Amino acid sequence: MTPSEIRPVGDIVDRLDVAVERGALSVGTMIEEFGDSSFLPALMIPALLVVSPLSGIPLFSTACGLMIAFISAQMILARDHLWLPSRMMRLHIDQGHARTALKTLRCISNWLDRNARTRMRMMTSAPARSGLKLLCLLCGAAMPFLELVPFSSSLLGGAVVLMATALLARDGLFALAGSIAVLGAVFIPLTVLGVV
Repeated sequence: MTPSEIRPVGDIVDRLDVAVERGALSVGTMIEEFGDSSFLPALMIPALLVVSPLSGIPLFSTACGLMIAFISAQMILARDHLWLPSRMMRLHIDQGHARTALKTLRCISNWLDRNARTRMRMMTSAPARSGLKLLCLLCGAAMPFLELVPFSSSLLGGAVVLMATALLARDGLFALAGSIAVLGAVFIPLTVLGVV
């Protein structure tokens, strides 16, 4: 496979598409599609979903944020297999809504795959990788508290997408962009609250 054919994010969306065609998409079926040791795809899924039109559904960003936090924490702890609470595994997305979201996700994944490449390796080396996972954990944990602040959850989800892509493709530039996006997300609620 040539570099131009490598599609780490597109492959995730392709497999989501397959799962959607089978019926209503639950968190459990998404995890099964990738296997319980595929932490990065599992992290990418809720992050991608929260930047899709589905983020307008009440409490959807909260559910995605909690999933991101759970998955990131287990990545930091270097667990062999992913575990999510059974209640979270039963959460599902309507097939029609999922198909609509996939159109947006396809555009995002195509852009990410076209532009991601191995560069600035120090930003994705061992110590920095741990920092990116911690940032993903903090983004996920913050989402439930930012549910009512417009665009903040989607911005945090976008930051997680960038950092997860950085980890998948060893792309330090994406890692840097994701870290900057986290800082931007911090300023939105502070601006809304009139603190800055």
